[in-house]
Amino acid sequence: MVNAVENEVLVRTGRGAPMGDLLRRYWIPVMMTSELAEPDGPPVRVSLLCEKLLAFRDTRGRVGLMDEFCAHRRVSLWFGRNEASGLRCPYHGWKYDVTGQCVEVPSEAGTGYCDKIKLTAYPCVELGGVLWTYMGPPEKKPDLPAFEWVDLPASHVYISRRSQESNYLQAVEGGIDSSHVSWLHSGELDTDPLHRNTKGAKYARSKNTTFEVMESAGGLIIGARRDADPGSSYWRITQFLMPWYTLIPPYSGNALNGHAWVPMDDENCMAWSFTFHPTRPLTADELGAMVNGQGVHADLIPGSTRPLANRDNDYLIDRALQKSGRYYNGVKGLAIQDASLQESMGPIVDRSLENLVSTDNAIIQARRLMLKSAKNLAKLEHPPGTRTADMQVRSASFVLPAELGCKERTLDAMVVRKGEQHVAV
Repeated sequence: MVNAVENEVLVRTGRGAPMGDLLRRYWIPVMMTSELAEPDGPPVRVSLLCEKLLAFRDTRGRVGLMDEFCAHRRVSLWFGRNEASGLRCPYHGWKYDVTGQCVEVPSEAGTGYCDKIKLTAYPCVELGGVLWTYMGPPEKKPDLPAFEWVDLPASHVYISRRSQESNYLQAVEGGIDSSHVSWLHSGELDTDPLHRNTKGAKYARSKNTTFEVMESAGGLIIGARRDADPGSSYWRITQFLMPWYTLIPPYSGNALNGHAWVPMDDENCMAWSFTFHPTRPLTADELGAMVNGQGVHADLIPGSTRPLANRDNDYLIDRALQKSGRYYNGVKGLAIQDASLQESMGPIVDRSLENLVSTDNAIIQARRLMLKSAKNLAKLEHPPGTRTADMQVRSASFVLPAELGCKERTLDAMVVRKGEQHVAV
């Protein structure tokens, strides 16, 4: 069980907090590159790890991510003019380049004063259609993001992101909790266009779930066993990759899915969803379903990252459809079913009040791994999940004879083999 002190360590993500310092040792997804498509276009507000930042693309196409507020009078630079390779504060004309360096203070021209002024700024890279940043010590910069979907053609990948009104860890723990699929998502297994008509969806309805959890270089490998046909077991293999990624077990013929839950602050996170296929483009039907908020994706309020179904409208719960079993908790869609319950815990859940059972073993081990990594950060040259090989893994699903464990089959199925189909039932 997690006590109150440990819970505080797990959930606090600001600079100087043990977990905040650990999370800053990873490349962090910030936004889609398409959101900064235009040189000299409007800047975009960004909240990451309790810091208020601003992203912009300058005249030369370079991306800057820096403190939102001007060093002069702390005016928000979101109102700034993005022009001539810099962002100019509209209040008194102070101008900054993509490194955060002040390059012009008009009232002090020729004095060299601007050379002394620099805003906090973070390096950025653009990979897989995503803008990533690193907020940690420069000398500790890890390998670049190397997840399988990052290097696939754009036609093979669909990415969305939505804001969630809870601490990031509540969402992460939901992502590695395979046992809830048989309950919360049971109404969707036969109807969601990205899951229906597969043997895996049929087997996933079984509520008799046991777990095998193994540590990996990047985090945890979580095997969830359910009854399949007589004499056999259905295994769903979830990857938990430090510090906030999950790879969801696939269904036969379908694409792979993954999530990242990135802290905006301690009470809100950005939930990323990645759908990708290693050997073929996504079909028009698949893309249409995802654009319409199906599968692991969600309908959003136009022009925002907030889901259309949210806390303020009780997630558009339909009690009649709940009673009929169409939606087990009355809420439509896999993503919002998860979000509704994770947000219902409050912005930061008090884990010292929980009563955990055997199906929570993956969550228990994930917490231990994160606490251990935060405590020993000064001794870690490479925190789990920061090296290329750590990220080059897959989730999987398969059927085995009931008397066999899953370890050997799992280790083979999780390997990324470029151009080869993933293992799925």
